[in-house]
Amino acid sequence: MTLDLVNYDVKVREAVKAFWGNRDAARQKQIESGNVDQGERAGVTAGKNMDGFIALILDIIRANGLSQAEIHQSRAVLALPGFFRPTKLWDLIVMYKGELVAAIELKSQVGPSFGNNFNNRTEEAIGTAHDFWTAYREGAFGEQPRPFVGWLILVEDAPGSRSEVHCASPHFPVFREFENTSYLKRYDILCRKLVREQLYTTASVIASPREALDNGSYAQISDMTNIRTFVTSLAGHMAATAARLG
Repeated sequence: MTLDLVNYDVKVREAVKAFWGNRDAARQKQIESGNVDQGERAGVTAGKNMDGFIALILDIIRANGLSQAEIHQSRAVLALPGFFRPTKLWDLIVMYKGELVAAIELKSQVGPSFGNNFNNRTEEAIGTAHDFWTAYREGAFGEQPRPFVGWLILVEDAPGSRSEVHCASPHFPVFREFENTSYLKRYDILCRKLVREQLYTTASVIASPREALDNGSYAQISDMTNIRTFVTSLAGHMAATAARLG
């Protein structure tokens, strides 16, 4: 069966435009109401910034054999059991014939505080995956094949995310791949390792400048972590599930 990637590049560009447009709309709404959050928080409190990417994922799922899947997006039905905590809210959950097919996290980061936010995102991604797979091992989702677990982040393409950052480790040397790397490169390394350690089926990072509001432009850091790899892996899992469950 040929995988259908649903003209993903066009849809990613539309998702990028929607991301920056929704941030600006949220900020403008707060300005007009006189209730403005501090710093960049004004652009994220609307909670709809990654909806364009959710639309792309839905198209991939439906085009590759699972048009009848239960696709959950509402907060009330996004909780899955954990092992170290009772539950975890995901951004998107896919169920089919009583089986958990996919759980996906969609994240974003804009400047200027790339350093602290990178560490927070890293700890969150690792902790979420470890909790999930331990729960899976302990039978939280019943007896079933491993579901697709995806992690995708959009990072602002800016001097602060592109500039090399010094590593401070006074007692032991850091791993060589982290030396004098930018935060965008560190996200690429993170995604590679998340997949290599089997914490996520696939993990992707894309970079986009604020000016992409007009044209949806974005850049990818490496073949292993690019958006085509993400959508191809997702499409393949959906097709395999459809073939297996009928």
